This record gives sequence, structure tokens and C-alpha cells, in this order.
Amino acid sequence: MKILITGGAGFIGSAVSRYAIENLKHEIVILDKLTYAGNLNSLLPIKDSQRFSFIQADICDHNQLNNIFRDVMPESVMHLAAESHVDRSINAPNDFIQTNIIGTYNLLEISRSYFSELDDKKKKNFRFHHISTDEVFGDLHDTGDLFTEESSYMPSSPYSASKASSDHLVRAWQRTFNLPTLVTNCSNNYGPYQFPEKLIPLTILNALSGKDITVYGDGSQIRDWLYVEDHAIALLEVIANGEIGETYNIGGDSEKRNIDVVFQICNILDKLVTPKDKNFKSFSDLIKFVPDRPGHDFRYAIDSSKLKKELSWNASESFDSGILKTVQWYLDNKNWWLGILDGSYKEVSL
Repeated sequence: MKILITGGAGFIGSAVSRYAIENLKHEIVILDKLTYAGNLNSLLPIKDSQRFSFIQADICDHNQLNNIFRDVMPESVMHLAAESHVDRSINAPNDFIQTNIIGTYNLLEISRSYFSELDDKKKKNFRFHHISTDEVFGDLHDTGDLFTEESSYMPSSPYSASKASSDHLVRAWQRTFNLPTLVTNCSNNYGPYQFPEKLIPLTILNALSGKDITVYGDGSQIRDWLYVEDHAIALLEVIANGEIGETYNIGGDSEKRNIDVVFQICNILDKLVTPKDKNFKSFSDLIKFVPDRPGHDFRYAIDSSKLKKELSWNASESFDSGILKTVQWYLDNKNWWLGILDGSYKEVSL
């Protein structure tokens, strides 16, 4: 299958691309604007594959996007292009409205036009897979509750509101225009190649640099953690075998308080690294609690039973195994994250 992946140079998109090229037979065409979180270094392992190609483009540019569809002739689309950091959405919401809502609208309209011109065989196989987040559901306060595919939408931040909007657009284009869409909502991803603004990579790199490891509030917020390669496998299973018009939740069955995640990372680093700064005995001494961010959701937790039952998917990594792999990867791939810190990753080409 020839798959056009928007946002394919990002964290999740690059994981999907690497897995598809290295383990499956798909042809992957990545479309990415290369904003700050787009990193071509994350695609270097597959750059020499004849089944891989990259196009730098903006999904908000209707004409450019239209020309790309006509040139590439994708058999399916996986839409991952999005602004995704909650803190950034609070400080600069406009980018989130433009990319996550207007960009998704452009992509849907061009996909609809493109789909209408396909022959019957190609129409039967075409899929538009929209990748979203569990943050659209708001938060949970009862520790026994889980988000299901039927949970109501109650987004709390500009980021989650923009993703909720894009989810609704995708479902509307399926119902109104019969565009063959699928939606997935995932829990918090972590793993190799994650841009160091999110909790886990930021904790690792701040610890290694001897900087404060900041924790919002008292760190009691709970997240369900999903190893990114497990997510990539699930996404590729959904686009290949999911039922048109359906939504699938993808979670890791690994609920952890943020403070416990930070302490676990520190404990791993204590075993693997000798701190250069002799002023502290443990990396956990660097933890600093800061005021909570506005509208911070308390708990996310995903029920993935539908995906497990209908498509036989299960997460391979527990949080303990996944976080150990992740910390070790950052220790072994210093050049990858140093390129981000010094800005040289922006100069990479494929």
C-alpha cells in the first residue's frame, strides 16, 4: 500500500514510517512542514529505502497539497500533522487553530476530491486515517473510569479543543460525503526520538545536564503511557484492517503519576550514569515543583478493549520495559538530541 503520512517527520509519524519500511511492505511518502518538532534525523534509518520518499509541504497550503495528491497518487492517507504541545497552545493558540483545524479541513477537502476521481477498485481500498489524542475527552477523576470510544468530548486546552474540532470534521466528512475515514485516539506516547519538550525526554535531558527537573503542581496527575512503537503497530493495523467509520482507542494499560514517572527515570539514571555534578547524590535531588499549568487535566486512561478484540492488537511493552529502553536510547544517541539543543538538526537534508 502506498501511504501518504502527514507529519511523518514528527515523533509518532517517524515511528510509523520506520516500522512500516523496516517490517512491512508499504511504500511511504512523508509530507511534513518541518516546524520545530519535525526532525529529519529521525528518518535517517530509512532514507535509503526505495519505498520511502519525503516532501516538505504545509497542509494549510491548499494548492500545494492538491498538486502533491495528484503527483503521489496515494492509496491511503495517515494524518498525523499537528501542533501538539499543551503548553505551547496556551501561549500561542493560533498555530493550533491553523494547523489542526484549517489544515485538517484542507486535507479532507483535497482527499474528497481525489477520492471522487478514483476508479471503483481504488475507492474500495482507500482509507483516510486521522490520528488523535485522548485529551479530547477532558479528564477523569474517578480512578475506576476509562475513556471509551463513546466518551463525551470535553477538551480543556486550546490543543485538545483543536484536536476535538479536527475529529469532528473527519467524522462529518465520512457521514456527509462518504469519505472512508477512520479515527484513533491514543494515550500519552513515549520512546526514542521524542522531541525534548515532553515530560519524559525533558526529564532525561535535564537530569543529564544537571538542570532542574520541573514537575507541575505536586506531580499527582495520572497518565496512561503508550510506547511509541506499540502505537505505530496499532496505527498500521487500523489502516489495513479497521472498519470504515469506526473509532479505535489505543492505550498502553500503564497508568502512572507524573511524579512517579520522574522518580523512575531518576532511579534508572542513578544506576546507569555517574553524575558529573557532585553536589547531588541522586538525580532525584534535581526535582523542583513549580505552579501547575492552567486547566491541567488530572487523569487520562484509555480502554483499548475494542482494538484488542476486533484487530487482535496488544501492547508489547510494559512501562517498566519501555522506559528502560527509552532512557538507554537517549544515553546511546547523544548526537540526536544534541542536534536539537544546538539547532543543527534544522540543517539536515535527506
